[in-house]
Amino acid sequence: MSSATPQPLSTARLLPLLIVGQIALHAAMAGQRMATPLQALKEGHSAWSVGVLLALFAALPALIALPAGRMADRHGYHRPQRLAVVLTLVGVSCALAACWLSGWAQFTLQCVGAAASGAGTNVGVIVVLRTAGQLGGDSTERLRIFSWLGMAFSMANVVGPVAAGLMIDAAGFAAAYGLLLAMPLVAVAVMRLVPVQPRPAAAAPRLPGASRWDLLATPGLKRLLFINWLLSASWDVHSFAVPVLGHARGYSASTIGLVLGIFTAAITVVRFIVPLLAHRLKEVTVLRAAMVMTAGVFALYPFAATPWLMAGCATLLGLALGAVQPMIMSTLHHLTPPNRHGEAIAFRSMTINFSSSVMPLAFGLAGTALGPAAVFWLMGAAVGGGSWAVKGLARVFATPVDTHPLPPAG
Repeated sequence: MSSATPQPLSTARLLPLLIVGQIALHAAMAGQRMATPLQALKEGHSAWSVGVLLALFAALPALIALPAGRMADRHGYHRPQRLAVVLTLVGVSCALAACWLSGWAQFTLQCVGAAASGAGTNVGVIVVLRTAGQLGGDSTERLRIFSWLGMAFSMANVVGPVAAGLMIDAAGFAAAYGLLLAMPLVAVAVMRLVPVQPRPAAAAPRLPGASRWDLLATPGLKRLLFINWLLSASWDVHSFAVPVLGHARGYSASTIGLVLGIFTAAITVVRFIVPLLAHRLKEVTVLRAAMVMTAGVFALYPFAATPWLMAGCATLLGLALGAVQPMIMSTLHHLTPPNRHGEAIAFRSMTINFSSSVMPLAFGLAGTALGPAAVFWLMGAAVGGGSWAVKGLARVFATPVDTHPLPPAG
């Protein structure tokens, strides 16, 4: 059988390939996202400049999320995944080239690299989540699949920052980017092993007056996106504030990388546990517990005066946030029509990335004016105050919506 012949999706065959490919692609961006702020701080740029860099990792993904989701719905896995690899390679290459520049020329090229790498990884995330969602026959199976796949994201966030941090301390930033540049090539090798899928079913004709935004009329979807935004913004706060706090306390790049790595290691552990307990867990209970725990950890984080105490806070936060993503993704697929799963994932991605492109600027301003402790406390208050949304979501989770028709646009 030729490699171009469509083959049916198989969980046992595809899921390990999706996991390995996503680790390779995502780790490159995660390592770059940790290294470039440290390099900017070393060059004397302010916390606000670090916020700009981190915002650019999410700005372009927010703009291209919907086209990427539609591409995944139309073409399946391979074409958007090739685009993801190319964009990531361009982004890391820009970061590497910036090492031989200085001042604002260096910072500008770092910004271009951040935007390209963030866009590439986001396209890869959309297509992988959509492909994985097609493997699940029911909510429990989807929950298990997304939990296993979620380990790819958390492992990538261990491999990338830790490898980059160790390489920075050993041989400098250029060597770190050179190592990161090799990672997307692994994704290319894995992509060749993924069988060509049957062409996705065409989307049903739209009603007169309907638009792409009509998907937001799905019951519970906007509430789900709001909860996911709050918890994802908490992740962004941690990625921003830990390097700034660690730099202010004089910690090395490898120490900061290890704290971030412990955070994502905790996420990996909880996502290993979730599939074993999938039939027992209640989504609303887990979401409420995660929000309360996140608010509490953020209240305590600034008082963690040693790397070990910071690692303890990172562990608790990772356990809280790690259990959220598989349940939200499973519910997202449960709520939306199969031929619009890519688009639904794109709405989630667009919301999160738009927030991530704006919030780091606010984090940078708050960090510059008030210090990194204020960033933790402000986000903790937002998550605690936003927990009201979980109560209303309980009614949506309790309603069987797999067969509900999508309401027509106003």
